[in-house]
Amino acid sequence: MFGEPSAPPPDVLAWRAAATPRRLAVLAPRVAWDYATLHAQAHAWAHWLREQGLQAGQRVALAVRPTPQALALWHGLLRVGLTPVLLHLRFGPHEHARVLDTVQPRAVLVTPEAAAGLRLPPDAPVWALPSAPPSPSRPSEPPSGTAPVEVLLLTSGTTQAPKIARLTPANFFWSALAAGYRLGVSPRDRWLLTLPLYHVGGLSIVMRSALYGTAVVIPPPRPSFDPQALWHDLHRWQPTLVSVVPTMLYRLLRAAPQAPAPRALRVLLVGGAAAGADLLAEARARGFPVALTYGLTEAASQVATAAPAAVWAKPGSVGRALLFTEVSVRDPAGHALPAGQVGEIWVRGPGVFRGYWRAPAATRRALHPDGWLRTGDAGYVDLDGDLWVLARRDDLIVTGGENVAPHEVEAVLRQHPAVADAAVVGVPDPEWGQQVAAAVVLRPQRSVSPAALQAFCRQYLAGYKVPRRWRFVAQLPRTASGKVRRAAVRAWF
Repeated sequence: MFGEPSAPPPDVLAWRAAATPRRLAVLAPRVAWDYATLHAQAHAWAHWLREQGLQAGQRVALAVRPTPQALALWHGLLRVGLTPVLLHLRFGPHEHARVLDTVQPRAVLVTPEAAAGLRLPPDAPVWALPSAPPSPSRPSEPPSGTAPVEVLLLTSGTTQAPKIARLTPANFFWSALAAGYRLGVSPRDRWLLTLPLYHVGGLSIVMRSALYGTAVVIPPPRPSFDPQALWHDLHRWQPTLVSVVPTMLYRLLRAAPQAPAPRALRVLLVGGAAAGADLLAEARARGFPVALTYGLTEAASQVATAAPAAVWAKPGSVGRALLFTEVSVRDPAGHALPAGQVGEIWVRGPGVFRGYWRAPAATRRALHPDGWLRTGDAGYVDLDGDLWVLARRDDLIVTGGENVAPHEVEAVLRQHPAVADAAVVGVPDPEWGQQVAAAVVLRPQRSVSPAALQAFCRQYLAGYKVPRRWRFVAQLPRTASGKVRRAAVRAWF
């Protein structure tokens, strides 16, 4: 139906720069680049990367925060034909070590903005990048025409180590086309980049904006999400689109309780976790044009999206599948279920990934031979064809839009000398969506405080994975087969 969706598309930035060279591409403090300038900066980065000995097909890890030069570097990487893996900046050295051991990159490229606070293992092959690319030593274009074979993005499931999704440039290309059809595109669009580039939602903004010929707005760097600063950005930069997770929307509304939505905003895309009915009602009352979306890294971001008008017609539904994408709800045997019946959400289309890097068993579990992706998420399709997502992946905790695998946290807790066993669950939280909670069984004659366990966990885990709520118990509730009954653990909190 789609020919060869895995084949990479042309150099989208080069075509965009040729078509609309003077259209605004990047807007940031003290920076307003048109597409000709972004193209030239990407050209310079491509030259520099090749002059360092990097060649098409090689893997490089990338630690980068959103900046104008980071966007140019990204396009330069694609132009050379490198295969990048985006590192999660909040990971600790042990988490990074697992990723780097799996990917074995030629280099770890670290931009100046990302270096502060980055906790890489001491033996990582770090290349500290300059703040801007040096002028090319020769004026000609670097050898190109070979787009990167893959883009590697980390995704959290319910296993101990994060899986690495293998996405192609064509996955992002088709996803961008479909999102544009659903949400519309205006030449004057400005998309405020509030999500990190190592999240598929943030990277997709960069990829689709080059295709659309619209602007990416990059706010000043901040150590963490600041709702007051987001209000300032919405009024200062006048973006027409912004992507947030429900926690960000909740905190934005709390930061200015009476303030109406900025008039320039035409779409506020909310995804990454379920948005509660009360949150949606308040956002609507204040004029926020909320579009609810369901997506996942393995599908290059959006799968189904309800535009603002559809959200108000059916609060809670994420709408119909995007153009080129099929959604089916299946029973455990893989048979399609009729409208209204709850089952597992399956997805098929040109946005679906190739599989997991060097994880054939996980790939076989996720990808059906006929191209369907088993998401592991539960939901149903109503009689109108709209999708309702009832629960994300089994056991997965989504806190502030970040995914936490309980088994990974439990494995760390069991390394503590005072801990005999542990069970980690997500408990509802009005601000974060879920909080990480841990039930801990101590060894005989041992004691430890929650603060000490938190400090121990921070040595091995990103901060958002560290449990915030604790309960010490004599034993964990288990099934006859020995599995922890997580619903019973959750009830304790």
